[in-house]
Amino acid sequence: MATKCIKSILVAIFSVILVGSFSPLMAQDTTHEQAIEHHEAAEEPLDPAKIIMEHIKDAHEFHFFTIENKENPHASFHATIPLPIILYAPTKGGFHFFSSAKFGHEGELAFDGFKYNELKDIVAEDGSEVYDFSLTKNVVQMILALTVLVLLITGIAKKYKNGIGVASAPKGWQNAVEPVVMFVRDEVAKPNLGAKYTKYLPYLLTVFFFILINNIFGLLPGAANVTGNIAFTVVMGIISFVVIMLSTNKHFWGHIFWFPGVPLLVRIFIMLPVELLGVFTKPFALIVRLFANMVAGHIIILSFISLIFIFGSMTAVAGWGFSPLSIAFTVFIFLIEIMVAFIQAFIFTNLTAVFIGQAFEGSHDHHDDAHAHEHHDAITA
Repeated sequence: MATKCIKSILVAIFSVILVGSFSPLMAQDTTHEQAIEHHEAAEEPLDPAKIIMEHIKDAHEFHFFTIENKENPHASFHATIPLPIILYAPTKGGFHFFSSAKFGHEGELAFDGFKYNELKDIVAEDGSEVYDFSLTKNVVQMILALTVLVLLITGIAKKYKNGIGVASAPKGWQNAVEPVVMFVRDEVAKPNLGAKYTKYLPYLLTVFFFILINNIFGLLPGAANVTGNIAFTVVMGIISFVVIMLSTNKHFWGHIFWFPGVPLLVRIFIMLPVELLGVFTKPFALIVRLFANMVAGHIIILSFISLIFIFGSMTAVAGWGFSPLSIAFTVFIFLIEIMVAFIQAFIFTNLTAVFIGQAFEGSHDHHDDAHAHEHHDAITA
Protein backbone atom coordinates (compact mmCIF):
# COMPACT_ATOMS: atom_id res chain seq x y z
CA MET A 1 0.00 0.00 0.00
CA ALA A 2 2.63 2.50 1.04
CA THR A 3 4.74 1.59 -1.99
CA LYS A 4 1.91 2.49 -4.33
CA CYS A 5 1.30 5.81 -2.57
CA ILE A 6 4.97 6.76 -2.61
CA LYS A 7 5.31 6.02 -6.30
CA SER A 8 2.22 8.16 -6.94
CA ILE A 9 3.79 11.04 -4.97
CA LEU A 10 7.02 10.75 -6.99
CA VAL A 11 5.07 11.16 -10.21
CA ALA A 12 3.18 14.09 -8.70
CA ILE A 13 6.37 15.92 -7.79
CA PHE A 14 8.32 15.52 -11.00
CA SER A 15 5.52 15.52 -13.58
CA VAL A 16 3.28 18.00 -11.71
CA ILE A 17 0.34 15.63 -11.93
CA LEU A 18 -1.03 14.54 -8.58
CA VAL A 19 -2.22 10.96 -8.94
CA GLY A 20 -3.73 8.68 -6.37
CA SER A 21 -4.85 9.37 -2.85
CA PHE A 22 -3.51 9.03 0.72
CA SER A 23 -6.41 7.09 2.19
CA PRO A 24 -5.87 3.38 2.94
CA LEU A 25 -7.78 0.72 1.08
CA MET A 26 -10.34 -1.39 2.95
CA ALA A 27 -11.40 -4.57 1.22
CA GLN A 28 -15.10 -5.32 0.78
CA ASP A 29 -15.00 -9.11 0.66
CA THR A 30 -17.99 -11.15 1.66
CA THR A 31 -16.44 -13.75 3.92
CA HIS A 32 -15.49 -13.06 7.53
CA GLU A 33 -12.00 -14.56 7.10
CA GLN A 34 -11.19 -12.30 4.12
CA ALA A 35 -12.39 -9.24 6.02
CA ILE A 36 -10.06 -10.04 8.92
CA GLU A 37 -7.15 -10.60 6.55
CA HIS A 38 -7.63 -7.25 4.78
CA HIS A 39 -8.11 -5.46 8.10
CA GLU A 40 -4.81 -6.79 9.37
CA ALA A 41 -3.12 -5.74 6.10
CA ALA A 42 -4.55 -2.23 6.50
CA GLU A 43 -3.24 -2.02 10.04
CA GLU A 44 0.25 -3.15 9.01
CA PRO A 45 2.76 -0.52 10.19
CA LEU A 46 4.67 1.54 7.67
CA ASP A 47 8.15 0.19 6.91
CA PRO A 48 10.07 2.99 5.10
CA ALA A 49 13.27 0.93 4.81
CA LYS A 50 11.46 -1.86 2.96
CA ILE A 51 9.71 0.63 0.66
CA ILE A 52 12.95 2.41 -0.20
CA MET A 53 14.81 -0.81 -0.92
CA GLU A 54 11.98 -2.04 -3.15
CA HIS A 55 12.19 1.20 -5.11
CA ILE A 56 15.95 1.30 -5.72
CA LYS A 57 16.45 -2.37 -6.54
CA ASP A 58 16.05 -3.95 -9.96
CA ALA A 59 12.68 -5.26 -11.21
CA HIS A 60 11.03 -7.00 -14.14
CA GLU A 61 8.80 -4.05 -15.01
CA PHE A 62 8.76 -0.25 -15.20
CA HIS A 63 6.18 1.09 -12.76
CA PHE A 64 5.12 4.76 -13.06
CA PHE A 65 2.01 5.24 -10.93
CA THR A 66 -1.12 3.55 -9.61
CA ILE A 67 -4.73 4.75 -9.58
CA GLU A 68 -6.36 2.82 -6.77
CA ASN A 69 -9.91 1.51 -6.67
CA LYS A 70 -11.21 1.60 -3.10
CA GLU A 71 -14.21 -0.59 -3.83
CA ASN A 72 -12.23 -3.28 -5.63
CA PRO A 73 -8.45 -3.21 -5.12
CA HIS A 74 -7.98 -5.82 -7.85
CA ALA A 75 -9.46 -3.32 -10.33
CA SER A 76 -6.83 -0.66 -9.55
CA PHE A 77 -5.03 0.76 -12.57
CA HIS A 78 -1.25 0.24 -12.66
CA ALA A 79 0.70 2.26 -15.23
CA THR A 80 3.47 -0.24 -15.91
CA ILE A 81 5.54 -1.58 -18.77
CA PRO A 82 6.08 -5.32 -18.25
CA LEU A 83 9.37 -6.72 -19.49
CA PRO A 84 10.10 -10.10 -21.09
CA ILE A 85 10.96 -13.04 -18.84
CA ILE A 86 13.58 -15.39 -20.29
CA LEU A 87 14.23 -18.51 -18.24
CA TYR A 88 16.19 -21.67 -18.84
CA ALA A 89 15.10 -24.68 -16.81
CA PRO A 90 16.90 -27.92 -17.83
CA THR A 91 14.30 -30.13 -16.15
CA LYS A 92 11.28 -28.18 -17.43
CA GLY A 93 11.77 -28.25 -21.18
CA GLY A 94 14.56 -25.73 -21.67
CA PHE A 95 13.84 -22.08 -22.41
CA HIS A 96 10.63 -20.31 -21.35
CA PHE A 97 9.53 -16.93 -22.72
CA PHE A 98 6.62 -14.88 -21.33
CA SER A 99 5.72 -11.43 -20.00
CA SER A 100 6.39 -10.41 -16.41
CA ALA A 101 2.70 -9.39 -16.25
CA LYS A 102 1.89 -13.08 -15.88
CA PHE A 103 3.16 -12.90 -12.30
CA GLY A 104 0.68 -10.15 -11.40
CA HIS A 105 1.46 -6.59 -10.37
CA GLU A 106 2.68 -7.57 -6.90
CA GLY A 107 4.28 -10.80 -8.12
CA GLU A 108 1.74 -12.81 -6.16
CA LEU A 109 0.85 -15.20 -9.00
CA ALA A 110 2.61 -18.28 -10.34
CA PHE A 111 2.86 -19.00 -14.05
CA ASP A 112 4.09 -21.95 -16.08
CA GLY A 113 5.58 -23.55 -12.97
CA PHE A 114 7.55 -20.45 -11.91
CA LYS A 115 7.02 -17.85 -9.20
CA TYR A 116 8.76 -15.10 -7.22
CA ASN A 117 10.39 -15.92 -3.90
CA GLU A 118 10.74 -13.56 -0.93
CA LEU A 119 13.69 -11.77 -2.60
CA LYS A 120 11.71 -11.29 -5.83
CA ASP A 121 13.92 -13.79 -7.63
CA ILE A 122 12.23 -16.16 -10.07
CA VAL A 123 12.30 -19.78 -8.92
CA ALA A 124 10.64 -23.02 -9.97
CA GLU A 125 7.66 -24.16 -7.92
CA ASP A 126 9.10 -27.67 -7.69
CA GLY A 127 12.49 -26.36 -6.52
CA SER A 128 14.35 -27.37 -9.67
CA GLU A 129 17.24 -25.35 -11.10
CA VAL A 130 16.41 -22.17 -13.03
CA TYR A 131 18.70 -19.79 -14.94
CA ASP A 132 17.28 -16.29 -15.31
CA PHE A 133 18.24 -14.35 -18.47
CA SER A 134 15.35 -11.89 -18.23
CA LEU A 135 15.62 -8.29 -19.41
CA THR A 136 15.18 -6.33 -16.18
CA LYS A 137 14.56 -2.59 -16.12
CA ASN A 138 18.25 -1.91 -15.41
CA VAL A 139 19.28 -3.87 -18.50
CA VAL A 140 16.62 -2.31 -20.73
CA GLN A 141 17.42 1.21 -19.57
CA MET A 142 21.15 0.64 -20.05
CA ILE A 143 20.47 -0.49 -23.63
CA LEU A 144 18.35 2.62 -24.18
CA ALA A 145 21.13 4.82 -22.78
CA LEU A 146 23.66 3.16 -25.07
CA THR A 147 21.34 3.68 -28.04
CA VAL A 148 20.93 7.37 -27.20
CA LEU A 149 24.71 7.73 -26.83
CA VAL A 150 25.45 6.10 -30.19
CA LEU A 151 22.77 8.04 -32.06
CA LEU A 152 23.79 11.34 -30.45
CA ILE A 153 27.53 11.03 -31.07
CA THR A 154 27.28 9.54 -34.57
CA GLY A 155 24.81 12.28 -35.55
CA ILE A 156 27.21 14.98 -34.34
CA ALA A 157 30.15 13.26 -36.06
CA LYS A 158 28.28 13.32 -39.39
CA LYS A 159 27.76 17.07 -39.03
CA TYR A 160 31.48 17.62 -38.50
CA LYS A 161 32.25 15.36 -41.44
CA ASN A 162 29.97 17.50 -43.61
CA GLY A 163 31.77 20.66 -42.50
CA ILE A 164 29.14 21.87 -40.02
CA GLY A 165 30.98 23.15 -36.98
CA VAL A 166 34.27 23.29 -38.90
CA ALA A 167 33.73 25.72 -41.73
CA SER A 168 30.60 27.14 -40.09
CA ALA A 169 29.09 27.56 -36.63
CA PRO A 170 28.00 24.41 -34.72
CA LYS A 171 24.32 23.55 -34.81
CA GLY A 172 21.91 21.69 -32.53
CA TRP A 173 23.47 19.26 -30.09
CA GLN A 174 26.93 20.25 -31.29
CA ASN A 175 26.64 23.38 -29.16
CA ALA A 176 26.01 21.27 -26.04
CA VAL A 177 28.41 18.38 -26.65
CA GLU A 178 31.43 20.24 -28.07
CA PRO A 179 32.21 22.20 -24.85
CA VAL A 180 31.99 18.96 -22.84
CA VAL A 181 34.36 17.17 -25.21
CA MET A 182 36.79 20.10 -25.02
CA PHE A 183 36.54 20.09 -21.22
CA VAL A 184 37.31 16.36 -20.95
CA ARG A 185 40.20 16.76 -23.36
CA ASP A 186 41.76 19.86 -21.76
CA GLU A 187 40.98 19.26 -18.07
CA VAL A 188 41.06 15.46 -17.81
CA ALA A 189 43.03 13.82 -20.61
CA LYS A 190 45.89 16.25 -21.26
CA PRO A 191 46.89 16.97 -17.61
CA ASN A 192 46.91 13.29 -16.64
CA LEU A 193 48.04 11.53 -19.80
CA GLY A 194 50.38 14.02 -21.42
CA ALA A 195 51.34 13.28 -25.00
CA LYS A 196 49.41 9.99 -24.95
CA TYR A 197 46.04 11.67 -24.36
CA THR A 198 44.85 11.11 -27.94
CA LYS A 199 45.18 7.34 -27.43
CA TYR A 200 42.85 7.28 -24.43
CA LEU A 201 40.52 10.19 -25.19
CA PRO A 202 37.88 8.07 -27.04
CA TYR A 203 37.60 5.72 -24.04
CA LEU A 204 37.41 8.58 -21.54
CA LEU A 205 34.70 10.34 -23.55
CA THR A 206 32.72 7.10 -23.87
CA VAL A 207 32.90 6.50 -20.12
CA PHE A 208 31.90 10.09 -19.31
CA PHE A 209 28.88 10.28 -21.60
CA PHE A 210 27.68 6.74 -20.87
CA ILE A 211 27.69 7.35 -17.11
CA LEU A 212 26.18 10.82 -17.52
CA ILE A 213 23.28 9.62 -19.67
CA ASN A 214 22.51 6.77 -17.26
CA ASN A 215 22.69 9.20 -14.31
CA ILE A 216 20.20 11.56 -15.95
CA PHE A 217 17.85 8.75 -17.00
CA GLY A 218 17.86 7.51 -13.41
CA LEU A 219 16.31 10.79 -12.26
CA LEU A 220 13.17 10.32 -14.37
CA PRO A 221 10.05 9.10 -12.50
CA GLY A 222 9.61 5.36 -12.85
CA ALA A 223 13.04 4.89 -14.40
CA ALA A 224 15.79 2.61 -13.11
CA ASN A 225 18.78 3.91 -11.17
CA VAL A 226 21.32 2.01 -13.28
CA THR A 227 24.43 3.69 -11.87
CA GLY A 228 23.07 2.98 -8.37
CA ASN A 229 23.31 -0.73 -9.12
CA ILE A 230 26.52 -2.33 -7.84
CA ALA A 231 26.62 -4.76 -10.80
CA PHE A 232 26.85 -1.85 -13.25
CA THR A 233 29.60 -0.04 -11.36
CA VAL A 234 31.55 -3.30 -10.91
CA VAL A 235 31.57 -3.88 -14.68
CA MET A 236 32.63 -0.28 -15.32
CA GLY A 237 35.37 -0.60 -12.72
CA ILE A 238 36.62 -3.88 -14.21
CA ILE A 239 36.77 -2.36 -17.69
CA SER A 240 38.80 0.58 -16.37
CA PHE A 241 41.02 -1.87 -14.46
CA VAL A 242 41.76 -3.76 -17.69
CA VAL A 243 42.62 -0.51 -19.48
CA ILE A 244 44.89 0.51 -16.59
CA MET A 245 46.67 -2.85 -16.57
CA LEU A 246 47.19 -2.74 -20.34
CA SER A 247 48.82 0.67 -19.91
CA THR A 248 51.45 -0.51 -17.42
CA ASN A 249 55.14 -0.99 -18.21
CA LYS A 250 58.21 -2.50 -16.60
CA HIS A 251 58.85 0.64 -14.53
CA PHE A 252 55.38 0.41 -12.99
CA TRP A 253 55.82 -3.23 -11.96
CA GLY A 254 59.40 -2.60 -10.94
CA HIS A 255 58.25 -0.03 -8.37
CA ILE A 256 55.74 -2.56 -7.01
CA PHE A 257 57.86 -5.71 -6.76
CA TRP A 258 61.25 -4.14 -6.15
CA PHE A 259 60.75 -0.74 -4.58
CA PRO A 260 64.11 1.11 -4.98
CA GLY A 261 65.97 2.54 -2.01
CA VAL A 262 64.11 0.49 0.64
CA PRO A 263 65.66 -2.18 2.92
CA LEU A 264 65.03 -5.75 1.77
CA LEU A 265 62.81 -6.88 4.69
CA VAL A 266 60.70 -3.72 4.54
CA ARG A 267 60.47 -4.13 0.79
CA ILE A 268 59.21 -7.74 1.00
CA PHE A 269 56.95 -7.69 4.05
CA ILE A 270 55.57 -4.15 3.98
CA MET A 271 55.99 -2.36 0.64
CA LEU A 272 55.15 -5.32 -1.62
CA PRO A 273 51.77 -6.17 0.01
CA VAL A 274 50.83 -2.49 0.22
CA GLU A 275 51.73 -1.78 -3.41
CA LEU A 276 49.96 -4.91 -4.67
CA LEU A 277 46.87 -4.00 -2.68
CA GLY A 278 46.99 -0.52 -4.19
CA VAL A 279 46.68 -2.02 -7.68
CA PHE A 280 43.23 -3.39 -6.79
CA THR A 281 42.04 -0.55 -4.55
CA LYS A 282 42.05 1.83 -7.52
CA PRO A 283 39.20 0.15 -9.43
CA PHE A 284 37.49 -0.60 -6.12
CA ALA A 285 37.45 3.14 -5.38
CA LEU A 286 35.83 3.79 -8.78
CA ILE A 287 33.20 1.13 -8.15
CA VAL A 288 32.19 2.16 -4.64
CA ARG A 289 32.31 5.92 -5.20
CA LEU A 290 29.90 5.91 -8.14
CA PHE A 291 27.55 3.35 -6.58
CA ALA A 292 27.38 5.01 -3.16
CA ASN A 293 26.82 8.54 -4.44
CA MET A 294 24.12 7.64 -6.94
CA VAL A 295 22.14 5.36 -4.63
CA ALA A 296 22.41 7.83 -1.72
CA GLY A 297 20.54 10.55 -3.59
CA HIS A 298 17.58 8.28 -4.30
CA ILE A 299 17.47 7.12 -0.69
CA ILE A 300 17.41 10.72 0.57
CA ILE A 301 14.59 11.68 -1.80
CA LEU A 302 12.52 8.66 -0.81
CA SER A 303 13.22 9.31 2.86
CA PHE A 304 11.79 12.82 2.64
CA ILE A 305 8.69 11.50 0.88
CA SER A 306 8.32 8.74 3.48
CA LEU A 307 8.15 11.39 6.19
CA ILE A 308 4.74 12.40 4.83
CA PHE A 309 3.37 8.94 5.58
CA ILE A 310 5.21 8.64 8.87
CA PHE A 311 3.59 11.84 10.12
CA GLY A 312 0.31 10.86 8.46
CA SER A 313 0.25 7.61 10.44
CA MET A 314 0.17 9.77 13.58
CA THR A 315 -2.60 12.15 12.51
CA ALA A 316 -3.98 13.22 9.16
CA VAL A 317 -3.32 16.88 10.04
CA ALA A 318 0.36 16.18 10.67
CA GLY A 319 0.66 14.30 7.39
CA TRP A 320 -0.92 17.04 5.30
CA GLY A 321 0.85 19.76 7.26
CA PHE A 322 4.31 18.28 6.71
CA SER A 323 3.67 17.56 3.01
CA PRO A 324 4.68 21.01 1.64
CA LEU A 325 7.95 20.99 3.59
CA SER A 326 8.73 17.41 2.56
CA ILE A 327 8.03 18.14 -1.11
CA ALA A 328 10.17 21.30 -0.96
CA PHE A 329 13.13 19.35 0.42
CA THR A 330 12.56 16.62 -2.16
CA VAL A 331 12.64 19.06 -5.06
CA PHE A 332 15.78 20.68 -3.60
CA ILE A 333 17.58 17.33 -3.36
CA PHE A 334 16.39 16.43 -6.84
CA LEU A 335 18.01 19.58 -8.26
CA ILE A 336 21.21 18.73 -6.43
CA GLU A 337 21.08 15.23 -7.90
CA ILE A 338 21.11 16.76 -11.39
CA MET A 339 24.41 18.43 -10.51
CA VAL A 340 25.68 15.21 -8.89
CA ALA A 341 24.93 13.34 -12.14
CA PHE A 342 27.51 15.50 -13.94
CA ILE A 343 29.99 15.53 -11.04
CA GLN A 344 30.07 11.75 -10.64
CA ALA A 345 30.55 11.20 -14.38
CA PHE A 346 33.47 13.66 -14.25
CA ILE A 347 35.02 12.08 -11.13
CA PHE A 348 34.89 8.54 -12.54
CA THR A 349 36.44 9.71 -15.82
CA ASN A 350 39.07 11.88 -14.13
CA LEU A 351 40.16 9.16 -11.69
CA THR A 352 40.37 6.67 -14.55
CA ALA A 353 42.67 9.08 -16.39
CA VAL A 354 44.76 9.59 -13.24
CA PHE A 355 45.19 5.83 -12.72
CA ILE A 356 46.09 5.28 -16.38
CA GLY A 357 48.65 8.06 -16.15
CA GLN A 358 50.15 6.50 -13.04
CA ALA A 359 50.42 3.17 -14.87
CA PHE A 360 52.88 4.47 -17.47
CA GLU A 361 54.36 7.49 -15.74
CA GLY A 362 57.37 5.42 -14.60
CA SER A 363 58.68 5.50 -18.14
CA HIS A 364 58.30 9.29 -18.20
CA ASP A 365 60.22 9.61 -14.95
CA HIS A 366 62.92 7.34 -16.24
CA HIS A 367 63.04 9.27 -19.49
CA ASP A 368 63.20 12.59 -17.69
CA ASP A 369 65.93 11.30 -15.36
CA ALA A 370 68.01 10.21 -18.33
CA HIS A 371 67.68 13.66 -19.88
CA ALA A 372 68.58 15.25 -16.57
CA HIS A 373 71.75 13.16 -16.31
CA GLU A 374 72.68 14.00 -19.90
CA HIS A 375 72.12 17.68 -19.19
CA HIS A 376 74.23 17.43 -16.02
CA ASP A 377 77.07 15.67 -17.87
CA ALA A 378 77.00 18.32 -20.59
CA ILE A 379 77.29 21.09 -18.03
CA THR A 380 80.11 19.43 -16.10
CA ALA A 381 81.96 18.70 -19.36
